[in-house]
Amino acid sequence: MTKSPKTAASVSNDVPVREEELSDEEIIARAEADMKRFAAERDACLARRKELMDAEDPDKGVFHAAEIFRLQQEKLRLDVEMEFRRKKINRIRLGIRETSHQPPADGMLF
Repeated sequence: MTKSPKTAASVSNDVPVREEELSDEEIIARAEADMKRFAAERDACLARRKELMDAEDPDKGVFHAAEIFRLQQEKLRLDVEMEFRRKKINRIRLGIRETSHQPPADGMLF
């Protein structure tokens, strides 16, 4: 089962470590590593999408619309994941701490 990167991360011996237990530098390093991995996956999606688009031949009835669409969705998902990591790094560098999204005890949101 895959762990959410927001709640837990894996160390080299696959023991889950809560993000709260890591230093800011470690969190940033993991986020940057995630971004590199996502960028490589995104580039592979773009290359495969280009191959499929070039291979289409309407005259012969060769279409790859479903696969092209799926790859475009995956590329967009990876872009969003990278953006989340970039913003997380920026928040850490600005000293902004993530908090739980639970409403205050008195129920007032402002």
